Amino acid sequence: MSSASPQPHHHAHSHRHGHDHAACISDALSRAEAHCAATGAKLTPIRRRVLELIWQSHKPAGAYDLLAQMGGDGQKVAPPTVYRALDFLVEQGLVHRVESLNAFIGCTHPGHVVQQEIFICKNCGTAIEINDPELSQRILQDAKGLGFTVERQTIEVVGLCRDCR
Repeated sequence: MSSASPQPHHHAHSHRHGHDHAACISDALSRAEAHCAATGAKLTPIRRRVLELIWQSHKPAGAYDLLAQMGGDGQKVAPPTVYRALDFLVEQGLVHRVESLNAFIGCTHPGHVVQQEIFICKNCGTAIEINDPELSQRILQDAKGLGFTVERQTIEVVGLCRDCR
């Protein structure tokens, strides 16, 4: 690969010693607030709480898990409220939907809605987002050749992470 080639961007956090998960969550919420302020989108307390719960772990979270956690907080929240919050967070590029698991992970680059590759460990459940500009470009070229307009693309790869191998 030449030095001019774009390199894939890895958006994951180490689970080894030294990872400050509280800071990770705080950074994610700050990025989300800045993104919403810049776009005029409203990050309501419910939407913010759903996002915070998604960032509690680097494992995909399902809607019912989120609902149960909110109930555990003492909040009485109806399922449609959580689904609407998730729709908002996906539309804003604050979270990505992991289709194969019907679950959601936080996005470290808010507003990034078009392309992502997600590597999912089948053992520990950790999900790692990678953004490979070369792969994205090849997909867009293939789509153009077919007369196809890409709205979003998600490639999900299931296997074993470094720690679980």
